[in-house]
Amino acid sequence: MTSATLSQPVRERWWRSRTTRRFITNKLAMFGLGMIVLLVLACILAPHLLPYGSLDIDLRARFAPPFTGYHFFGTDPLGRDVAARLFEAGRISLAVGFSAMLLSTIIGTLVGVIAGYRGGWIGSVLMRTVDGFLSFPSIFLVLALAAALQPSAMMITIVIAATSWMEVARIVDAEVRSLREREFVQAGRMLGLSGAHIMFREILPNALGPIIVAATLTVARAILMEAYISFLGYGIQPPLPSWGNMLNGAQQYLGSAPWLAIIPGAAITIAVASFNFIGDGLRDAFDVRSDGH
Repeated sequence: MTSATLSQPVRERWWRSRTTRRFITNKLAMFGLGMIVLLVLACILAPHLLPYGSLDIDLRARFAPPFTGYHFFGTDPLGRDVAARLFEAGRISLAVGFSAMLLSTIIGTLVGVIAGYRGGWIGSVLMRTVDGFLSFPSIFLVLALAAALQPSAMMITIVIAATSWMEVARIVDAEVRSLREREFVQAGRMLGLSGAHIMFREILPNALGPIIVAATLTVARAILMEAYISFLGYGIQPPLPSWGNMLNGAQQYLGSAPWLAIIPGAAITIAVASFNFIGDGLRDAFDVRSDGH
């Protein structure tokens, strides 16, 4: 017991270093991480550095094409700077994505840990509830909730989280079920540790790998869902910009001013693909079988 306890930190440091090394050597994952860092920095800094604000109107500069004058990405039908609106919209979209991820991960983790560890009728009720939510097509559930509530960034975050936590719960439930009969859990029970202590101090730290992967992929899904809801008019409302409502406003100008759709569409693609690359890289990094032994 003592030797196993003393050797645990050594094994943990070895495992983490191997995990980190596998992630760093994944080129797509590092590319995705670099793109997200650049995107976040641009969304934070650009609104303070650009000469125009996202709501500044200049009717004399309507439909200015990209790379002309001071308008790097051109202007929209009201003469508003597309770059300023793009990065301001990025703040909202990324904030919604990260917030929805955090909320859905917390809910899903709580449900999954309790269901996986307790088992019995408690686990059955919780997981049948998860199955019930999963039986509804998520996109229709999102649109129904969005249409029924007052449009705002907070509302979008809650709606996306309310339709995303089930996947996390199933992943955590499966992982906890595989861990609850391990030796360190049995030792905790023999020492008289409470169920809450075993669940959240012993089992949960050993299940963080799949949770982190699921959380990363949830960010990509949340950004895409926010854009979709806003595109349909149920999300962020003009004049506040979001990538989704920028695409909505560009529909009638696809022929005359295609950059109005191409630029926010490219931002959505870059953000979603980058988070998916990171999630895939994390999944491979946490998979001990990728070592080949």
